[in-house]
Amino acid sequence: MAAEPSCARGAPPRPPVNAERVGDRTSSPPRGWHARIELAFRRARERTVVASRHSGPLYIQRPFYPGDGVCHVYLLHPPGGLVGGDRLEISCSIGTGAAALVTTPAATKFYRSAGSPSRQDLAVRVADGASFEWLPQETILFGGSIVESTTEIGLAANARFVAWETISLGRPAFGDLYRSGRLDQRTRIAVDGRPILIERTIFEAGDAVLERDWGFGGRTVLGTLYAYPADARALDAARGRLDAFSGLYAGASVVDDVLVVRALAASAETLREAFESVWAALRAAVIGRAPCAPRIWRT
Repeated sequence: MAAEPSCARGAPPRPPVNAERVGDRTSSPPRGWHARIELAFRRARERTVVASRHSGPLYIQRPFYPGDGVCHVYLLHPPGGLVGGDRLEISCSIGTGAAALVTTPAATKFYRSAGSPSRQDLAVRVADGASFEWLPQETILFGGSIVESTTEIGLAANARFVAWETISLGRPAFGDLYRSGRLDQRTRIAVDGRPILIERTIFEAGDAVLERDWGFGGRTVLGTLYAYPADARALDAARGRLDAFSGLYAGASVVDDVLVVRALAASAETLREAFESVWAALRAAVIGRAPCAPRIWRT
């Protein structure tokens, strides 16, 4: 049986982001929440089970088994977002023959910072014959947020992997036009210890890349999808699905057996639907399973 999370259901009160001494108004250094979770997936008899260790407000509930032979896990962050000084560390280890899918029940939110960055670090290791899908809901960068993010993926040569990330700049419908803020994002994928993809995305609100046609062209939602191993057929399938969406500016390529899809859109819903469609088209070939969307996506 899968191990139950060790934390209590409730989350402790958030520590103050900034503390001031009465009288001289001298601020102390920001204090934030540092939350960490380690997920270890392993094959046990006829299914994959998960054990978790955590500290701080980051945990999982019981895993789900919807019938596709994969252990579905929902990663929960009760505070609902990060402010300056907060840090999330997520570690996922997928043992030989195990199959896991991790998603989130809601968007990850990075709120306005008083000066300190908010940080999220993801580290994944996928063993031979194992598969892993990292499919969180979108990340929202509120105006004034300062965000640092790293993703480190280590794959065995015979592993299978799909991941996506979508980022919304501000919330235009609510008047947040992302007039200030900064993102520094690093991604590294290695196969048997050999790096096959290393990239960095860094920009500040107001940078030309956000508005010019050679950059984001004023679009406020961007996303990247990765799949391994992939070939020309996977590439054709991805491009075919992307072509079906209007209002989407996207491209796909395969290098060193890694499919990379990059897309821009005016709304998170459009990009989300496009990536779900691409994932459904690729899952049988890449993961070896028929499409089976997590139930939380439809609730």
